This record gives sequence, C-alpha cells and structure tokens, in this order.
Amino acid sequence: MANTLELPFRPDPQLTEVMRLRVQSLQQRGQNRQDGERLLQPNEAVYRLDFSEQSLLFSHWKVRLARSGSLTITATSQLWTPDLTHLMTRQLLEPPGVFWRAAGDGRQAGTKCHEAEAHEFGERIAELAKVRKVMYFLFTFGEGCSPETVDCAITFTGDC
Repeated sequence: MANTLELPFRPDPQLTEVMRLRVQSLQQRGQNRQDGERLLQPNEAVYRLDFSEQSLLFSHWKVRLARSGSLTITATSQLWTPDLTHLMTRQLLEPPGVFWRAAGDGRQAGTKCHEAEAHEFGERIAELAKVRKVMYFLFTFGEGCSPETVDCAITFTGDC
C-alpha cells in the first residue's frame, strides 16, 4: 500500500558557516575562487533533506512564503563534503525549483512556481533518494524572503 511521506527541508547552519568562511578567507587573502568553484552568496543558505526511505515517487511541493518574495532551491548532484572539496558549479542540478509570491497577492493566494520545472526537479530528487540518505540544497532568498519567512517541504509517495 502506498503511503505519503512529507520531508521538511532543514537548515544546515554548520555547512552554511563553512561556506561563508571560505568566501571570507578568499577575501582576506585577496585570492580568487578556484576555476568552477561555486561560492555562497550573502542571500543563500545550505539546507538538507534526510531520507528515511529510499524508494520514493515525487508527489508535490509544499512551499509557503509568509510574504511576497522569491525562493530558488538548487540541489547538489553528489555527496558533498566541504572538508574535502569545494562546491563546484558542475555539481548543481538543473532545473532549480523557483517559487514566488507577488506583492499584490492576498493572504489566501498560494505560492506560485514553474510547474513543469518544479515537477521535474522533484522527480530528480526522488531518483537521487534511491542512492542517498541525505541531500544538500542551496536556498537563494530573493525580494524580501528570508529563512524566517519560508516553510518548505517535499512530499513523496511510495512504499514508505
């Protein structure tokens, strides 16, 4: 029997701090990033999904933005260990999930997204879950969004 499993995206403050320290270190030394290296921007943070089950089918996104703004979620394609390697641009999956809420939307208006891209993104996450226990994501907060104003989860179905 198929069950529903909702997994919340959880902030990873330690990993975010490591990435911010890398940027700070480069700036202090007056060095440039490595060729292809992806540095964390001030409006970005690292989040993670912990998979309790591996056999999943993507169902839907559950993204709530408390006020107008945008959120872009980009997944990393491999197990990334910041103590061993820097995040490289080639490790980022396409398409990202882009969610937004317009300034004129009323309180009852839901969060909008590019449906086809968000669905494809969710399916890719489900595929990667088959071989992973954890996945890392870059959350980019834009136009008034912040970690405090975003609630995000992804829902799967399967033999949970």
